[in-house]
Amino acid sequence: MLRIWSMCRGGRETKVSGVEYVTKLAQNEAVRLDPDRLGALYSQMGEAGAEDVICRAVEELAIRLAQCERHFHRSKWSDLRKCVRSLVAIADQIGMNMLSKVAMDVTNSIDQADRVATASTLARLLRISERSLTAIWDLQDMSV
Repeated sequence: MLRIWSMCRGGRETKVSGVEYVTKLAQNEAVRLDPDRLGALYSQMGEAGAEDVICRAVEELAIRLAQCERHFHRSKWSDLRKCVRSLVAIADQIGMNMLSKVAMDVTNSIDQADRVATASTLARLLRISERSLTAIWDLQDMSV
């Protein structure tokens, strides 16, 4: 299935051996940062403190996402679960609600020992995290 999935591009139907046609669905979920959570950080810690927390959280998210991918590819389910659970707390801290929700979905699929759902929700988590990290950096660029 992964081979079929990776061969499809741009929502076109593609002929694949053994399969008539596979259509890749466009996956373009919008992410939103929680402005209330970010505002609370800035009011509690001041600009420099909040930016420091956000930068450290973003760095930690990037590290843990890479670890999650490694754990998945090595079938280390308990390590993957622990790593994904840590993403929930970090994402909540800086107002990445969608990332937090999807990380909880990955945790649930691991708990149910559903490997297909785990692969699917982890792929979604990686897409959402990329967009969320871009959104937070764009926000930081606007505030500078």
